[in-house]
Amino acid sequence: MAWRLIRYVKPYRAAIAVAAVLFVISTALNLAFPLVSGQLVNVVTGVSVGLSVGQIIGILIAVFVVRAIVDVVSQFLIADAGESVTRDLRQSVYAHLQNLSLGFFASRRTGELTSRLSSDVTVVRVALVNNIATLLSNVLTVIGSAALIITINWRLTAIVVLIFPLATIIARLYSRSLRPLSTQVQDKLADATATAEEAISGVRVVKSFGREPYEVQRFNQATQEVFRSSLKLARIRATFGPLIGLMFFFALVGLLWFGSQEVSAGRLNAGDLVAFLLYGGVIAGGISGLATIFSQFQEAIGATRRLFEILDTQPEVRDAPDAREVGQVQGRITFDHVSFAYEDGIEVVSDISFEIAPGEVLALVGPSGAGKSTLFNLIPRFYDPTGGAVRLDGHDLRELRVASLRATIAIVPQDTMLFSGSVRENILYGDLNAGEAEMIAAAKAANAHDFIQALPRGYDTLVGERGIKLSGGQRQRIAIARAILKNPRILLLDEATSALDSESEGLVQEALGRLMRGRTTIIIAHRLSTVQVAHRIAVLDKGRLVELGTHDELMARRGLYYKLYTLQFELQAMDGQAPALPDVAEAQASETLPRPRRRGFNPLAMLDTGTP
Repeated sequence: MAWRLIRYVKPYRAAIAVAAVLFVISTALNLAFPLVSGQLVNVVTGVSVGLSVGQIIGILIAVFVVRAIVDVVSQFLIADAGESVTRDLRQSVYAHLQNLSLGFFASRRTGELTSRLSSDVTVVRVALVNNIATLLSNVLTVIGSAALIITINWRLTAIVVLIFPLATIIARLYSRSLRPLSTQVQDKLADATATAEEAISGVRVVKSFGREPYEVQRFNQATQEVFRSSLKLARIRATFGPLIGLMFFFALVGLLWFGSQEVSAGRLNAGDLVAFLLYGGVIAGGISGLATIFSQFQEAIGATRRLFEILDTQPEVRDAPDAREVGQVQGRITFDHVSFAYEDGIEVVSDISFEIAPGEVLALVGPSGAGKSTLFNLIPRFYDPTGGAVRLDGHDLRELRVASLRATIAIVPQDTMLFSGSVRENILYGDLNAGEAEMIAAAKAANAHDFIQALPRGYDTLVGERGIKLSGGQRQRIAIARAILKNPRILLLDEATSALDSESEGLVQEALGRLMRGRTTIIIAHRLSTVQVAHRIAVLDKGRLVELGTHDELMARRGLYYKLYTLQFELQAMDGQAPALPDVAEAQASETLPRPRRRGFNPLAMLDTGTP
């Protein structure tokens, strides 16, 4: 695991190497202080050392000034390398997240992943870069001090050496507790972040049910768990370093007693004793610092494992080694004995076969849980079928490059997702290279241009998180403009008008009509009145295709579709909203709709008011 992390440090090894050299210089200057101080005491006590008090003081000042300059430069280099490693690691994890399949995100919470991107990466950076520099400094300090105290008095040095085995034993005992506790803290922090993210993103639901106190309680409980785990970790941290330091304090007391005996016996000068004691303090500080670094390394191991758990996760849907580009698309979609089961192994779609002709509009109808959304998600390869194959123009989708396939598809969902930037950015998401005129033409085709112009800053108006500053109809029309700008060959609509008021529904339906013209379109129809635009209707029940045909054909069979349609008609009639009957003749007449051209696409051509 450590070697895998090292590769993130390698690009900055030159800066780190320079910093390491400066740390060596700083350590040498730091080690000079006790020695010079001891010489000062010798001069004061009458021992000749060849230097005056003023000269010794001047040397000390020079040592401190040079050391300060060296430390500033080395800390800057380490900070730069550390932040660079943090950026690279965070970008690497995020890029890998973007490449993972939809199934990965279905089993994880957004807040948990956000926590790994933020706090876990920071923990790793502190241990990997910042602490490596401190580790080097402390190791050099301890080794250098140990070498110097041997030259001063080997008897005193023997007392210090006796402490090391005991310190090693204590460090090993502490490491057994630090590592699992650190992982637990990061897990609890991820849970708390996820809880907050869910409540904030669902703030409308929270407020509509008056559940603010409940959400506060949930978050308080989650943060209390973080507090408890963090407190356990803090207790170990708080005792580890001081305990090591206490051991060296007792050693220091022993050194004072034994050193005074050596001075009394004439085997040691007072200045040398002072220098030895100062070096002893330096060693104690270095060992205590090493203990703290050791504990932080144990914490970083837990955070590193969590990050590599993501990086080691392979996408379920990925390109085959011999995958090819889609090329020119006609738009014929074939479901060939398709079955699908999620991780639990229970099939939600079973042995479904049918074909959608190029330019055809097909509506998927059925009770909740019938498998409509699953079939929907198989077309852009959000998932791969566990049995059979989905084909595009006769080619198994698994033979095609994922990016190339999805470039031919646009999705307009029921719950429109807008990003928190401007209206312009959200529309241009359909084609990042589109010009201003193309963007405006797409907005006009989506019946969005007029309301956008009325916004405070027009196309540069910020829409808020998930488009919260816009109405449902406005969000849908921006999503349609985004899809129009992409100019897809295949269109997937998830009942994009089911939650809109009558006025907005009319505008959105008109925009959708322009968008669907000449494109192979699959519609998930929750309200059966919307199937009037479909050439054919596929009826699903319990994961199986039970009926397929036109509205008139299915009504004549008096099967499941007839029952669903009749029931919905009766319910809407009770509310005084009888559904419009499908205009099958109009739908059938549009079977020869023109196909959009992939090159030289001009959204202005879609501004006529004809219906598909």
